[in-house]
Amino acid sequence: MGFLKNKDAVSGGSGGGGYLNPSKIQSGGSVRFALLDDEPLEFYECWGEATDGSVRPFRFADDPSPTDIEEEMGPNFSRRMNREGTGPEPVKFAIAVPVYNFETGSVQVMSLTQKSLIKELDQVSQTEDYSDLLAWDFVLSKTGSGLSTEYKLLPAPRKAASQKAIDGAWSKAQSEGFNVNRLLVGGNPFKE
Repeated sequence: MGFLKNKDAVSGGSGGGGYLNPSKIQSGGSVRFALLDDEPLEFYECWGEATDGSVRPFRFADDPSPTDIEEEMGPNFSRRMNREGTGPEPVKFAIAVPVYNFETGSVQVMSLTQKSLIKELDQVSQTEDYSDLLAWDFVLSKTGSGLSTEYKLLPAPRKAASQKAIDGAWSKAQSEGFNVNRLLVGGNPFKE
């Protein structure tokens, strides 16, 4: 079936708190996780910067126009500039999916904008041996930094006797109101 619905969006060119952020993994490091849902939230994301220098993501269900972005950001935010300072950062296709992070022993949201990682996860999902993504663990590793960063994503057999901990953490998060879709409105997926 495949992990992604919107494959066209990726055809071109360890985090703190409740988020597993690939860019926060140390170079040479890795993190092991289990997917808790086989249907990720798919969206488009760009970053806004306030006059005080604070930044926050703005997310859209569909690829936004410059006018959509400006209206959503309102008067308090403007689009963050690209590395060269020649224009706004591009809008990126992204996915977010709940995962169980073995290192923290907790449910986190893994949000990915890296096309290579999104493609790898989708390719694994289309391999017959991995058709049930929720039965496998994944190891995400990172080498390099800046523009020379490389990520690798490998499926791995489920850690022995870990299913009970995974199920317990996921059940607890759901009973406390977890909803990844709150990301689209700037909300916290862990609570209303």
